[in-house]
Amino acid sequence: MNRLPQQLNKAFFAATALFLVGCSNTKFVPQGDYLYTGASVNIISDSLSKSKKNELKKELEGSLTPKPNSTFLGLRPKLWVYNRVSEPKKESGFKYWLKYKVGEKPVYLSDVDIPFNLDLIENTGENRGYFNITASYDTLPKNKRVKIKYNVSPRTQYLINKVTFPADSTVLSKEINKTVAKTMLKVNEPFNLDVIKAERERIDATLKENGFYYFDPDNLIIQVDSTEVRHKVDLNVKIKNNTPELARKQFTIDKIYIFSDYNLRNTRNRRRLVRADVDTLLWKENSYIIDPKEKFRPQIYDRALYFKSGDLYNRSNHNLTLSRLINLGTFKFVKNQFVLSDSLANKFDAYYYLTPHEFKSLRLETLGKSNSASYVGGEVNFNWRHRNFLRGAELFTATLYTAIDFQVGGNRESNNIYRVGSKFSLTWPRIIAPFKFESSSAFVPRTRVELGYEFQNRTQLYTLHNFNASFGYLWKENALREHDLKLLEVTYISPEKITDKYRADMEDPNNPNARALQRVVEKQLIFGPVYNYTFTNTMLPKKHTFYYRGLLDLSANLTGLISGANAEEGDQKTILGVAYSQYIKTEHDFRYYLKLDETSQIASRFIGGVAYPYGNSVYMPFVKQFFVGGSNSIRAFRARTLGPGSYDPRTSASSFFHDQAGDIKLEANVEYRKKLVSFLNVAAFVDAGNVWLFNEEEGRPGGKFSSDFLSEIAVGGGLGLRFDFNILILRLDLSIPFRIPYYEKGERWSFNEIDFSSKQWRRDNLMLNIAIGYPF
Repeated sequence: MNRLPQQLNKAFFAATALFLVGCSNTKFVPQGDYLYTGASVNIISDSLSKSKKNELKKELEGSLTPKPNSTFLGLRPKLWVYNRVSEPKKESGFKYWLKYKVGEKPVYLSDVDIPFNLDLIENTGENRGYFNITASYDTLPKNKRVKIKYNVSPRTQYLINKVTFPADSTVLSKEINKTVAKTMLKVNEPFNLDVIKAERERIDATLKENGFYYFDPDNLIIQVDSTEVRHKVDLNVKIKNNTPELARKQFTIDKIYIFSDYNLRNTRNRRRLVRADVDTLLWKENSYIIDPKEKFRPQIYDRALYFKSGDLYNRSNHNLTLSRLINLGTFKFVKNQFVLSDSLANKFDAYYYLTPHEFKSLRLETLGKSNSASYVGGEVNFNWRHRNFLRGAELFTATLYTAIDFQVGGNRESNNIYRVGSKFSLTWPRIIAPFKFESSSAFVPRTRVELGYEFQNRTQLYTLHNFNASFGYLWKENALREHDLKLLEVTYISPEKITDKYRADMEDPNNPNARALQRVVEKQLIFGPVYNYTFTNTMLPKKHTFYYRGLLDLSANLTGLISGANAEEGDQKTILGVAYSQYIKTEHDFRYYLKLDETSQIASRFIGGVAYPYGNSVYMPFVKQFFVGGSNSIRAFRARTLGPGSYDPRTSASSFFHDQAGDIKLEANVEYRKKLVSFLNVAAFVDAGNVWLFNEEEGRPGGKFSSDFLSEIAVGGGLGLRFDFNILILRLDLSIPFRIPYYEKGERWSFNEIDFSSKQWRRDNLMLNIAIGYPF
């Protein structure tokens, strides 16, 4: 009956505490000074539109210095830390770190150079065409704090009246005039200094594509004349009189020299090296390879060098050649030099100095891990790599690994998992195919063959042999788009031993999960093409960035069609006595990142997938189904224990947990990320989703996908810490379920069950995920 007064009291005390924290920063302000809390720009103009005013205001405010102390919820916690921590005696240690790394030095009015900001405002305005701009200021002090308001009168913005380009008959002027149609200087557009600079860069870039190797943007001047027409300017693009003669000439490639095994410490005369007949191989016309030890076959340069003798110099081909040589993965350093020809005018020789990596390497990796399914364990990997396996920059890798996972908790009997296996991969830096594959990308297209084997032992349950092989292609259109096409991927799974305990469960006629347990240990043969497409621009410094990965996985589609397989009617075909799987599977992973400011962002993800068995299969093979839960999925639920649909895993008669899988998957995640200090980030997140079956299974009632699927969505959320150590990110996520799909309909939201004081509730619902890297 006293809840409302109590809540009001709490709110009052919280507000009072916040007020006192805010006030505590001002008591450290020196006498006669003020804590600077920021500046605003007031645009005074009747002629500018609202959008123009806002655009100019935003730009001017962004240019002002210094920036005030950072705030969080209206407070300045970093400044508070700085003020509260006394001066450390040395420039190291925890106290120094707390004051100067976590804390933030105060910004006072005395730190603000107002005349400089006034000049900055006027210069910025003039650069945007406001040639008659004026600025003044007012200080707005209050309680030892001060804001500055800059009053700006931009007046009329000057527009471009006319643009002229060089009109003489030189080769350089003619090439510049060919670019006029693409000029960025448009009549009746506002004068903008940044656009003028960009126009010089554009002309320079075009000339570089047409042989003008020595040209520079500084060789151009764009003259401005504002005397002809009122509030308008004439622009005259002109080549400077002092432009060097070399910059005025077009150059072509004469000879090409490739040093395949160049040592950066080699100080011998390079030209003497080139002329030594014993070292030099004539590769093509006027193209030479210097590789005395014959470490590389010359064919690797066919797909890497985009220049040949006689070509007009072209910057794109220049950069493309360097990128391809680097992306071969065989060379540690790639240097390039163009040298003027001794005897021919307007020609130069191209030199490429390539320093290879060590071809062979052996690496040992160890990994410790823990997951929400009550497993902890470790993995050891031995990796051997050869970067030039067949003397053609081929990459060969061989991996031997062993891993163990112990179940250290949970409500069912433990069954530890032991794995041992090997992987072999050979990648060629070209497309090996009966057709010609052309690519102008900076990334070398590749052909890859992979072989693998794994032996898995789930103690007290079963052991499996897993063989896999694939052949396919990888290529990137550019830095944003990547394709991975496996023309054929083959997986064969065969059980070796099934324990009496597992067999009893899977053959128990009273166990509704018996059929699902049987499918886990059935022999499986899967073969067909798999295609992955990835787009990402998350590496770009943009406010909005995206990631997308699409998967199409087909198995035995043509084989099943030709053979007329129909498993539902009992006509299931086999290969070497093993029934092969026939299905279509597709999955789409879309992510969106919104950068709020320099220290925070919102990350979101949606995953949708469908796997449809048909023809020779009634059910999807277990290894190709979808799973949810765990550290990179719906974090409030243990890995692979959620779903399908509203199926309640607590009703399972098995004495052990088995993975819950589905044919349809929907998942969505939203996460707010905030950097606190240099290495520590915090996050708040919400995850939602589930998996479903296409066909109802007797042992998993409620698992079939239906029109009521939205009511079966699981929801969880929580808080996390991310320790960013540059070389790795250690992540701790603590989450709880908000909505449990296997509860009775109408009772699935579980907020009323939250009870942090209950030990049993904490044990059943608090999920701590420890992982490396971000979940998405």
